[in-house]
Amino acid sequence: MSTITVFVADDHSIVREGLRQMFAKSNTLALVGMVSGLECIPLVKNDSPNTAIVILSMFAREIYVHQALSTGALGYVLKTAPWSEVLEAVRMAAQGKYFLSREINSDLIRGYLHNEDRKSAESSRYDLLSDREQQVFRLVIEGNPTKAIAELLCLSPKTVEKHRSNISKKLGMSEPLAMLKFAMKIGVADPDLWPDL
Repeated sequence: MSTITVFVADDHSIVREGLRQMFAKSNTLALVGMVSGLECIPLVKNDSPNTAIVILSMFAREIYVHQALSTGALGYVLKTAPWSEVLEAVRMAAQGKYFLSREINSDLIRGYLHNEDRKSAESSRYDLLSDREQQVFRLVIEGNPTKAIAELLCLSPKTVEKHRSNISKKLGMSEPLAMLKFAMKIGVADPDLWPDL
């Protein structure tokens, strides 16, 4: 079996180190680098469309699975899953196949597969945004200012402002709070993270 090269992106150094040690034990997987931050996923897909992405997450809720797959990931594995599932997810993704952790129940999978049937007028508006605009939108509703978004996405503040202007025109709103409520309504943001809204 040919060697699969793996690049790890995670916000927590302890997770990155643990994955490094586990991958080092495999004869068919070769770790080539590590960085932090999940927002790099769309950037990776833009720069290297053939790169397969597997998400390792604490969250089993449909909203997170949907976001990961719609962003371009092929695999979604829970951090509570056994190491064998991580290996299987990486190997399947390398073959261009999807893999969802076994702990993710069938209702979540069914909900994602039938998502097209449940789209509302609001989510259709969100679909008008380009991939980059959706990326900027998610960072805006998280409370990031233009300068921080520019640094995260390696863009100029002027370019980010242009994206924000386009987002406002397409969605018909400009206030971050209104955007956050809109994001919760269409399932892009988790309502549990903002219980007071």
